[in-house]
This record gives sequence, C-alpha cells and structure tokens, in this order.
Amino acid sequence: MREAAPGGLTGDWHGSIEIPDHPLAVGVTFTDEGKATIDIPAQGVDAAPLGDVSNDPDDVAWTLAKMPGNPSFQGKYDKGSDSIKGRFSQSGQTFPLNLTHGKVEGPPRPQEPKPPYPYKSEDVSYPSGDITIAGTLTEPNSGGPFPTVVLINGSGPNDRNEELLGHKPFLLLADTLTRAGYAVLRTDKRGVGKTGGHLDSATYQELTDDIGAGMAFLHGRSEIDAKRIGLLGHSEGGYLVPLYATRPDSGVAFVIMMAGPSVPGSDVLVEQNRLILTAQGATPEQISQQVAFSSTLATLLRSGDLEAAKTYVRQHNDSLPADKKLSEADIDDLVTPYMAALVDYDPAPALSALRVPVLALYGSKDLQVPAAQNEGPARTLLAADPDATVHVFDGLNHLMQPADKGTPDEYAKIETTIDPQVLTFVTDWLTQRFPPAR
Repeated sequence: MREAAPGGLTGDWHGSIEIPDHPLAVGVTFTDEGKATIDIPAQGVDAAPLGDVSNDPDDVAWTLAKMPGNPSFQGKYDKGSDSIKGRFSQSGQTFPLNLTHGKVEGPPRPQEPKPPYPYKSEDVSYPSGDITIAGTLTEPNSGGPFPTVVLINGSGPNDRNEELLGHKPFLLLADTLTRAGYAVLRTDKRGVGKTGGHLDSATYQELTDDIGAGMAFLHGRSEIDAKRIGLLGHSEGGYLVPLYATRPDSGVAFVIMMAGPSVPGSDVLVEQNRLILTAQGATPEQISQQVAFSSTLATLLRSGDLEAAKTYVRQHNDSLPADKKLSEADIDDLVTPYMAALVDYDPAPALSALRVPVLALYGSKDLQVPAAQNEGPARTLLAADPDATVHVFDGLNHLMQPADKGTPDEYAKIETTIDPQVLTFVTDWLTQRFPPAR
C-alpha cells in the first residue's frame, strides 16, 4: 500500500469519469489519516471506502473494492489548474477523470422535503427483543389523537428514509401524510443506522416482531389513536405487513402494499431476472442461463442448505467474464438466512386472511415486482376482504416513478421520487376511511 504524503491533498474533490455519452459524476474525500472514500450519486454509492490510497500530489491513487472489473485511479496534482488530473480504469477500459475542489452534487430531487417542516419531527427509539429500533416519528402540530401510518421498508439494508440512488421515498411519504393530518413512524432496518442487530441472520418472525415493537411503542403515546394505526409496506414490506396484520390481536387498522408481491419470493426472483435482462437487450441464451441460475439458487435457498447455495454461486461466478464476477463479500451478501427467508415466503395465507381495509398498488413498468405477475393473485387472495382495492398505475416502475423501460438502472436518472398521482391516491384512500382529527 502506498504511503500518503503528510498533509497530502486532504479534503473533498469532485469530477466526472468521462465515459463517452455517459459521464459519471464522482466525489472523493481524502482524510488526514491517508484514507479516502468515494461518492457516486447516480449509482447510490455514498462514502464507500477506497483501498490502496495515496494522496501524495505526485502520486494520487486508489482502488475501489467489492466492484467488478477492479476499478482504480492513477493521477497527479496539477498546481497550475489546482486540480488532480488522472485516469480511471475498470475492466480493461480507461477514461479521463479530473478532480477539482469541492463536494460532488447529487442529481436533482425536486420532491425531497427540506426543513423547517410544518409539523413535529422527533427521533425515537424502543426495544424489540434484545435490540433497539431507531426511527423518526412525525406528527401534525395540532389536533389529535392522530391516525397513524407505520412505514415498513423494502428488502435489503434500508434506513428510515428508504434511501437509495439519491431518492428518499419514505421521507417523502412521511412528509406527505403528516401534512395531511397523520402521524407517521419510519425506522432504520436491523443493522442499519441506529438500529441494532444484523439483517443477514434475521428471520421473518423477527422482522414482524420489529413491527409489533413499533405498534407497542405507539400504543404508549397518548397523542396516537391506538385504534387507527395502519401499516404501509413497500416491496418486501408488502410481504411483512400482511404477515404481521394477521397475527391475533395485532391491532392493525389498515394495510397498504406499495409494489408488494402476492406470489412466493422464489417466483418473484426468477421473473424479475427474466424481465430485467430482456429489457436490457440480453440474448435469449443469456436470459435462459440467468433464469436457470436464479431458479436453482432459489431452490437451494429454500432447502436451507446455505453452504450448497454458496458453492453453487461460486461455481456459477467462475464461469462469468471478469467484469461480471461477484466478490466473495457479494456472495456472502447474496446467500444468507435472511435471503432464504425472503425467497421461501409464500404470502397467500396472510393475504387471504386479511379482513381490514387493504390498498395494493402496482406499476405497469415494475420489473422487480411485476404487475402482470402479482395483480391477479392479489385480487384473488383479497377477494374475501370486505374493503380491498387493487390498482395498477400505468407507466410507473418499482419505486412508483414515471419510467421508460422500468429497469433499476433508470431509478437514479429519474428526478421524480414518487409520482404525485400515487401520493394523492394513497392520501385520498386514507382520508376516506380514516379521516384525521381536525
């Protein structure tokens, strides 16, 4: 590892990797300890640690671990222009990358709420078993007791804002609903932010216990209307919300599923792989190979033999070109008890048992939880519920953004965080059934 010069080039630098027709903005921060981090807003990379760091003016260098293609940078400080001039390399390709002082700017997010807010916002925490859940509770400034919405995150390590690719959909949802007269609780998922525990080893029993801990916390607050607390789950949250709501004495007054699957996780995994590759222009052979891999992996995960699943992923990984290979850390993240729980889950029993008002929303261009796969089963499974609404928004993707193809690589490029028509639809549905106290 190179040694950084004393003082070096500490601080924030930013520039663009000059990929033809697709420049990519990045920010690099060098510290006094000879370490550095990188931000790539368009890819949702935030303060990722860099390796092999040198911030010596005559030898500026770093590598980016856990990324395919061994990304690296090599350059020098140019005193005349007060900039770092160099080259970024990945997968055998090299592009200019010149850095100047200052932080990189994220893509525009015109819907993102900014303080001061016209309502109360309080950081809260409460126990769930042997861990502490941390989050934010927002409430209108007056009125009450308040009907309340608890937001339940999608899959993976999400914070209380469900932040991804520069978007903060749960911050926007909380702001919208609180302005409409509702209290809203949103939390960091296990092992994320200020919440304890480890997501990798979490079971669906534990994740629904976390929802119950939030319900108990809200029941202890006098300004909350304990009889009008409901749950809104996005993506995997749409699995967990009905699962908790059908527990005896759950006390859940309503359920909202935003892009929540209505078929088993293994089916969702296979179909999303097929659709995303098709939209990206993959060949029929490539699609067939990936679908076969996803199907076999799902079967191994459902069997509970995680070592066999890891061995299978490693063997598959060895057959991939260098720029597509996963790191060992990526494989560890892919094959976990948590992922096995997601793939093995069948939502049919919980959905068919719901007897509270239910709203299930899908986007016609969602390739992760496809409407074509999930709308019909949702209608069938919710048929016995006296107040169930299933609605598909034309042209929206998995994040409920207006989309072109609907592929995940579009999410960061779309300025809209959640299409306003979705925010209005949810708010109107709620106010018709659980009007806020004024």
